[in-house]
Amino acid sequence: MIIQSRCPVKRHSVLYMRQKKTDREGMLKTEMVSHKMVRAISADGSVIACAVDSTEIVGEIEKIHVISAVVTAALGRLATAASMIGSMLKGEDDTVTLRMNGGGPSGSLIAVADSRGNVKAYVANPVVELPLNQYGKLDVSGAVGKDGYLSVIKDVGLDEPSTGTVEIVSGEIAEDITNYFAVSEQTPTVCGLGVLVNPDLTVKGAGGYLVQLLPFADESCIDRLEANLKEMPAVSKMYADGMTAEEVCMRLLDGLEPNVLDCFDPAYKCDCSIERVSRALVSLGKDELMKMAEEQDCTEVNCHFCNKKYTFTADDLKNLIR
Repeated sequence: MIIQSRCPVKRHSVLYMRQKKTDREGMLKTEMVSHKMVRAISADGSVIACAVDSTEIVGEIEKIHVISAVVTAALGRLATAASMIGSMLKGEDDTVTLRMNGGGPSGSLIAVADSRGNVKAYVANPVVELPLNQYGKLDVSGAVGKDGYLSVIKDVGLDEPSTGTVEIVSGEIAEDITNYFAVSEQTPTVCGLGVLVNPDLTVKGAGGYLVQLLPFADESCIDRLEANLKEMPAVSKMYADGMTAEEVCMRLLDGLEPNVLDCFDPAYKCDCSIERVSRALVSLGKDELMKMAEEQDCTEVNCHFCNKKYTFTADDLKNLIR
C-alpha cells in the first residue's frame, strides 16, 4: 500500500515552522504551529483516525448566525462532523452535505464541507432556550429532537449525488454519525464530538474525532482501540485544554504505531457568489423573474450560510431573463 501525504510532513509529526515579526527592528522568531485537522493510520493499516480542532470554525458559526448556546453546540457538532467526513473525499471539487431534522425546536440543521474540510452551516431556528439536561450539560438532543432523519449527501461529480439516510437515534449527533456509518456504509466507526460554550456565548473549545476499522482489523487491534477510547477525556475539554489534533490522533491510536496520513487547516468558508445567486434566480423561471422585476425596484437575496446580501435591480432581473 502506498500512502501519499497531502502536506509536507515528517512521519510522526504535523508541526510546521513559521516565522513571525516580534519587534520594531523586524527580528524574526520561529515558532511551532500545529495543523487543525490530522488523519492518521495504524502501522498495519487496519485503523484510520481523523481529529479536528474546530474551535475557530464553531466560533465563526456563532458570530455569523448569532445563535443561542445549545444551538451553537448542536450546529457546531454537525459542522465538525461534516468537516471530517469531507476530508475523506477524493476529488478536489467533491462535497458532502449533512442534513438533520429531528423535529426539535432548532428545526433543520445543515452543514456542507469540501474535501479540505472547509465547512459552512445553517440552522432554521437560531435561538432555542432549554434547561440543562440530566447531566448538567446543554440539551443538544432536546434542541435537535429524535423524531426524524440524518441524511448524508455526497456530490463526487457523478450524474447524481449519492444519499444515505438513517433515522436519528439520539439527537446528540455523534451517536447519529456513528449509526450512519454502521447502517449506510457498513463501516465500524466511533465518532466523538464536543463544543464548550462560554457564559458570554463565545466558544471556548470545539472539535471531534472519527475512528474507523477496516475489515481485516484483528482482535488485538480492536481491544487496544477500545481501551484507548475508554481513556479519552471529553472531546470539548481536550481542545479547550490545548490538545492538538495530532495529539488526539496519537492518543486514539496509542500502541498501534500510528503514522500521519495527511493534514489540513479547515476553516468556515462560504462559496456563495454573484454568479451562483444569479443562476439560482434564473432557475425560478422567466415568468417569476419578470413578476419580481415589475413589482419592486430592487430584489435582495440573502445567503443563509454567511448572511451576505446580494441586490438585483429590476434591470438586472430583466437581463437575467435574456
